Amino acid sequence: MPELPEVETIIQNLRRGNTETPSVIGQTFASVQVFWSKSIFEPKITQFERQLPGQMIMDTRRRGKFLHFPLSSDHLIVHLRMSGDLSMTNNTNPNGEVKQPDPHDRVFFHFQNGWRLAFKDTRKFGRIWLVPDPELVLGNLGPEPLDHNFTAEDLFMRLSSHKRQLKPLLMDQSFLAGLGNIYTDETLHLAKLHPLRRSNTISPEEAKILLSEIRSVLKEGIRRSGASIDWAYRGGDFQNYFRVYQRTGEACPECGTTIERIKVGQRSTHFCPQCQVLSKYP
Repeated sequence: MPELPEVETIIQNLRRGNTETPSVIGQTFASVQVFWSKSIFEPKITQFERQLPGQMIMDTRRRGKFLHFPLSSDHLIVHLRMSGDLSMTNNTNPNGEVKQPDPHDRVFFHFQNGWRLAFKDTRKFGRIWLVPDPELVLGNLGPEPLDHNFTAEDLFMRLSSHKRQLKPLLMDQSFLAGLGNIYTDETLHLAKLHPLRRSNTISPEEAKILLSEIRSVLKEGIRRSGASIDWAYRGGDFQNYFRVYQRTGEACPECGTTIERIKVGQRSTHFCPQCQVLSKYP
């Protein structure tokens, strides 16, 4: 699943555009084609197709793993889930023929200037909302880990208020927005915290280190345009710099101990048993 760095990379690319594709900012919707009805979560498809044309994209934002497009009247929000992607493409081929949808194209957003925003989603789990208030979709998300107003003390207080295992809690989007399997494993290794450690045993100093490493890992992921580890996202090279994720049986880059894999909350979890000790904690 695309996590915060991958989603941030996509939103930055759509915002900036490049020499081959324009920015989505300032684009006005002309029409919408929906090829997979379940991609549209809200409103009903007929209303969605009627309400979106004529609206202009005013900005591009990211909130956790969501892509948020404030429009001239409403808000378009997209969650990529397991395999979604958004990209700008011209409506026509070089010979002037209209491009036909690929097998995994689920929605085409056609703009008035002849370009279109294509929502591709191989596994069909991605969802799209068109709402008058973004808080209707985003209101239950936790703090943004890269927000400078979110402090180590804030994180410590939130950790202390729970008695949950660290990894599932950090991946809970209502606790902290944006972290998923990859970046949680990498962060906990850097912070030398076991994924099964109870959150209420974390000290203020450990919370400070944890927040610092969360930010370090996310910023490095963004700098490297995210991780490309399967067919779902092919934008970056952070996978070449993993410390523990998907490195079961290899040597820890810190101490040389063999990296292990366990299941935590039904998710594969990678850690170093020497650097990330659990035994002395309840």
